[in-house]
Amino acid sequence: MRTLYPPIEAHDSGHLNVGDGQEIYWETSGNPDGKPVVFVHGGPGGGTAPKQRQFFDPARYRIVLFDQRGCGRSRPHIADGADLSVNTTAHLIADMESLRAHLGIDAWQVFGGSWGSTLGLAYAQTHPDRVTELVLRGIFLLRRSEVDWYYNGGAANIYPDLWEGYLDPIPEAERDGDLVAAYHRILTGDDADLARRAAVAWTTWERKTSYLLPHDEPDDGDRFAVAFATIENHYFVNHGFLDDGQLLANIETIAHIPAVIVQGRYDVVCPMRSAWDLHRAWPSAHLNVVDDAGHASFEAGIVHHLVEATDRFAATRSA
Repeated sequence: MRTLYPPIEAHDSGHLNVGDGQEIYWETSGNPDGKPVVFVHGGPGGGTAPKQRQFFDPARYRIVLFDQRGCGRSRPHIADGADLSVNTTAHLIADMESLRAHLGIDAWQVFGGSWGSTLGLAYAQTHPDRVTELVLRGIFLLRRSEVDWYYNGGAANIYPDLWEGYLDPIPEAERDGDLVAAYHRILTGDDADLARRAAVAWTTWERKTSYLLPHDEPDDGDRFAVAFATIENHYFVNHGFLDDGQLLANIETIAHIPAVIVQGRYDVVCPMRSAWDLHRAWPSAHLNVVDDAGHASFEAGIVHHLVEATDRFAATRSA
């Protein structure tokens, strides 16, 4: 069973001005002359953490982490009034390209889970010549059916107890309607205290349902929750700034790129249907189904297959 690599320190970091008043935080670690890989975090709005470097062999990879607009260590943070009108999928794809060019990388491996799989696929379909391989986990294609499943009541059939906490900020009269829209009204409204409470409820719902078995996931605090919930909700009310089914419809643009998909059988956040649909549309992408895992990237079986994939792809050198 493969496990995470030991912790390492970043050896370079900074903020890149990508326009629109936005500066994205980036860092590199591992071997400066190694195979480039970019870690695409989830959410959107999740940000990066040092532990995410550990999916890659530091002797063989040049590891790039970055925080997407409005979250993590990027500036301005959504809690400080970042402009959501310049935070779209197209903006994030352009930011990745700006970062790649800034770091002098010709092409890189794209590694992402959950929303990171969505953005990773969208980036690869826009710039297929810049992607050497794709390692994708917990597939999220941002179809309306997927959003409705998790945020509008489907998953409540599995977690009715936790669902009550998710519903708590929503007025009773709105609980039978579109809850994503109801949350959007609160998160972007004038009542800052209610918006904060809603952000915590939205984030807690995802935090508590990501593992197959109960897991004491640390609370990252209100500032994280505000970015995570507000940015995520902004994307969902705008359908991810994608046409429904777009990522599957455009799969031929990346069909030639080596890819591995890792999916927890009992993922409630991003159910296996999406990974299966992606694999059926893209049969050359190798699908690993982990029968004793949910959504979280750090569950043992998920880690095994992710590290197995990065170890295998490390042998393929790119500039």
